[in-house]
Amino acid sequence: MLSYILVDAANMFFRARHVVRGSDMKTKIGMSYHIIFNSINKVWREQKGTHVVLCLEGRSWRKDAYEPYKRNRAEARSALTDQEKTEDEEFWQAFDELQDFFKNKTNCTVLQNKDCEADDFIARWIHNHPNDKHCIVSSDSDFYQLIKENVTQYNGIMGQLITHEGIYDDNGKPIIDKKTKEPKQIGNPEFLLFEKCIRGDTSDNIFSAFPGARKKGTKNKVGMMEAFADKDTKGFNWNNFMLQRWVDHENVEHRVLDDYQRNMQLIDLNAQPDEIKKKLDEAIVEQVQKQPKSQVGIHFMKFCGKWDMQRVSDKAQDHSQYLNSSYVSANA
Repeated sequence: MLSYILVDAANMFFRARHVVRGSDMKTKIGMSYHIIFNSINKVWREQKGTHVVLCLEGRSWRKDAYEPYKRNRAEARSALTDQEKTEDEEFWQAFDELQDFFKNKTNCTVLQNKDCEADDFIARWIHNHPNDKHCIVSSDSDFYQLIKENVTQYNGIMGQLITHEGIYDDNGKPIIDKKTKEPKQIGNPEFLLFEKCIRGDTSDNIFSAFPGARKKGTKNKVGMMEAFADKDTKGFNWNNFMLQRWVDHENVEHRVLDDYQRNMQLIDLNAQPDEIKKKLDEAIVEQVQKQPKSQVGIHFMKFCGKWDMQRVSDKAQDHSQYLNSSYVSANA
């Protein structure tokens, strides 16, 4: 069984930016690089990795399917001060350098398509390699829906490994829930996906399919848990919940089922339209066939030197293992 390390590159780099304390931009950028390289290296060693896949963003097809999608992020960017905009530009330039390094100086696979998001590539890679192990390097909880026996997630910002059995710290110890005093669990990934499709996703500006819906129902009202338990048979609880209607702030009537199905297409990482799946597959096939690069270690040392990443370069031999490792199919 092969073991793929799937990196949500923009998520890791820009989330790292917010936890780095530094007096100047070069320090902040260098530490963001430090976090992403060390996260990959840690997972590579502990998950016995065989190949690293860096997944990048494009303009999402979801914006054409649902106009409000991530519109809030554009509004947030427009509200930045001049200093914040300058800092943002410097970080994007640094991220471009990181992409260029992985794409042109290493044997890692780098995936990008103008119509797809990194999430799409990660989910599609897992779908196309069902008999292998996968570890997603990201702080995004959207990936919880993909967690199963052969799929884990490492949050390099928090130092947490998320598995189907529980959540563990960097020392391999279970993380204890402060409220319950029990080891933390993500719960049933299928229910997490169902709940998110009902509640919507404020971070992506996806509106709820059923505002105010209860997780657990009452004697007189069906909740999400009851509807979910009835989703395969489509019995009374499912229909009672899904056929409810509500009116929004613009006096437009909605049926829960209709908005749920819309949200499923936007949120379910395995529900892309067929034409998008085709683009993902074509990009994957093209990139895994690229010719191996040479002198990877030398290029890595130069990259570290430019950004004063001494602690990373001290372990150059460790990092060179995953940077040099080309894609090998389980069928090869």
